[in-house]
Amino acid sequence: MPSSVPDFTELLGRCERSAVHLELRDAYAPTDRFEAWQRGERIDWEDRASWWHPYDQLIADTVSRGVAIRRARVVSEPVSEYIRWEHYVTRANVTAGEEVRWLPRRRATRIALPGNDFWLFDGALLRVHHFSGDGVVVEDEITADPEAVKLCSAAFEAVWEHAIPHELYEI
Repeated sequence: MPSSVPDFTELLGRCERSAVHLELRDAYAPTDRFEAWQRGERIDWEDRASWWHPYDQLIADTVSRGVAIRRARVVSEPVSEYIRWEHYVTRANVTAGEEVRWLPRRRATRIALPGNDFWLFDGALLRVHHFSGDGVVVEDEITADPEAVKLCSAAFEAVWEHAIPHELYEI
């Protein structure tokens, strides 16, 4: 059954001012890149062609159009191995133009958080990610519901305000 959710590239392509991404899980489904990292393989950051992916180019192109892209991650400490890997590969996100911050979960107690990860485009359209217990994406949902947008926007901004910039967050 085809998805009725617009492709991420299309959503980002329509974006005019901002795209924010809130991540709330300590682990997602393993990828080949994560498994390689677990085996001890490391990225040669000097060889950009070896790690620059279409996603990185999409972000760079979007930022060059004047769209601010921010990502915040709420993480348990000590961090999971998956988060340790995410911290390592976040260098690619930052190089592409994303601003990234990390919020230790113990500092999020007073923040009303939604139950799911999401992207919020131009403060008006949500792409909500629904995961299975083992971190596999089950489905994505698109909504412009004003209450959901308001909650997610407020949650992201509260996390952002209290979070630690990537370059200062040590794991």
